[in-house]
Amino acid sequence: MLLAIDAGNTNIVFAVHDGKDIRAEWRTVTKTQRTADEYAVTLKQLFETEGLAFGDIDAAIIATVVPAVLFDLRQLCVRYLKCTPLVVGEAEVDLGIGIHMDRPEAVGADRVVNAVAAHERYRGALIVVDFGTATTFDVISEKGDYEGGVIAPGANLSAEALHQAAAMLPRVAIQRTQNVIGKDTVPAMQSGLYWGYVGLIEGLIGRIKEEYGQPMTVIATGGLASLFHKHMTAIDHLDADLTIRGLVQIYACNAKKTQGGKSAK
Repeated sequence: MLLAIDAGNTNIVFAVHDGKDIRAEWRTVTKTQRTADEYAVTLKQLFETEGLAFGDIDAAIIATVVPAVLFDLRQLCVRYLKCTPLVVGEAEVDLGIGIHMDRPEAVGADRVVNAVAAHERYRGALIVVDFGTATTFDVISEKGDYEGGVIAPGANLSAEALHQAAAMLPRVAIQRTQNVIGKDTVPAMQSGLYWGYVGLIEGLIGRIKEEYGQPMTVIATGGLASLFHKHMTAIDHLDADLTIRGLVQIYACNAKKTQGGKSAK
C-alpha cells in the first residue's frame, strides 16, 4: 500500500491507497515543530482505527508547501515505514506534465499535483479552484500542461485578518447567510466573507475563461470547497480527493524509479 502525504499550510492529509482505492484518509493540523516521532505516534493510532499497521505500507509520496515539515515527514517514512518517499518537486520525480511558467520550480507542489489529477479525470482545458489557506486558480491545457493561475487570500485568512486588524470586529466562522444585507455585525461579516468570495471566485473564473479564449471545465477542491460550490454556477465539479489522486498517479508513474524502499505490492 501507498501512503500519500499532502502537507499544506493549515492541514496535513495522510491517505492510504491500496492500489485501487483510498483505503483511509486523515487530516491533522500542520505544526512545524512536530517531530517524526510525534507523527509516528499519531499515525499509528489512526492506522489502528482502520485495522492497518505500518508494515502494510510499501511506499510513500510527499507533496508539501511548508518546507519546514519536510525533514520530519521524510524521517517518518524512513524510520517507521521503512521506505524512502518520493517528494514532489525534487529533480528526479517525473510529473508527467509540462509546466509553462517563468520559474517552474516556484510552483506549489499541491498545484502541480492537482493539475496531474484533474487532467487524468476531466477532458479539455481546465480550471482547478483550490479552497485552502490561499484560494488558488490553476489553468491546465487540453494536453494536460500547467499554464499558470491566480493566487488570492483564502476565506479563513480574510476572516482572521478582519478580526486582527479591526478592534470592534469579532472572529467569525465562514458560513452562508440567507440575506446579503446583515442586520448585525456578525451576519454582516459573514455575508461579506461568503458572498464576497462567491463574487471573487465567479469573477476570476469568468476573466480566466475570457483571457484563455476557449471552453473550460471548472473543478473545485480543498477544505472549503463543499461550502461554496453549491451556490456557484461557475463550478462544474466538486472533487475532494483531487490532490490525493494526483499523488497516487505521480507515484505510479515513478514506481520503477523508486529506490531505497520496499517494492510495491
